Amino acid sequence: MCATTSKESFMLEAINLSIENVKSGNGGPFGAVVVKDGVIIARGANSVTSTNDPTAHAEVVAIRNACKALGSFQLDGCEIYTSCEPCPMCLGAIYWARPDKMYYANTKADAAEIAFDDQFIYDEIEIPVESRKLVTEQMMRDEALEAFRLWETSNKKIDY
Repeated sequence: MCATTSKESFMLEAINLSIENVKSGNGGPFGAVVVKDGVIIARGANSVTSTNDPTAHAEVVAIRNACKALGSFQLDGCEIYTSCEPCPMCLGAIYWARPDKMYYANTKADAAEIAFDDQFIYDEIEIPVESRKLVTEQMMRDEALEAFRLWETSNKKIDY
C-alpha cells in the first residue's frame, strides 16, 4: 500500500500505470487505483492481451485486487481513479462494487480516437434483444427459474 495525499496524486498513479502498461506491452493504455482512507489499496492495469482475458480491464483488475485486500465484495468507503472514462463493462463493475466516488482522466471520445470505441455497445444496449448484432436466443427459462426460487427462500444468501 502506498500512502498519498491528494486526488491528483491518486489520478497520477492511475495515469502512470497506463503509461507503464503501454511501455511494457502488457496491454492497453489503461490504469486504475482504488483508494480507501487516503491510501491506495489496489492497482490495476489492462492485461487483456497478456492474459487472454477480455474482462481484464484496468478497472476490473483494480476492483478484484481491492476486494481481495479488503476481504469484501464491495468497495464501501472507497474511491476509484481510472485513467480513462470506463467502458460499459467497467462502468457496470464499478456500480456493482459500490465505491463512494469515481474519478477519470481521458474521455471515451479520447479512447475512440485511438480505436478503443465502445459506442457500439452503448448503442446495442438500447436496441431490443432480437434486433442486436449478437444473435441472442432465450431458452429453458422455466428450468432456470428454479435457482431464483431457491434464492428467494435461502437462509444462506448474502444480499448484495
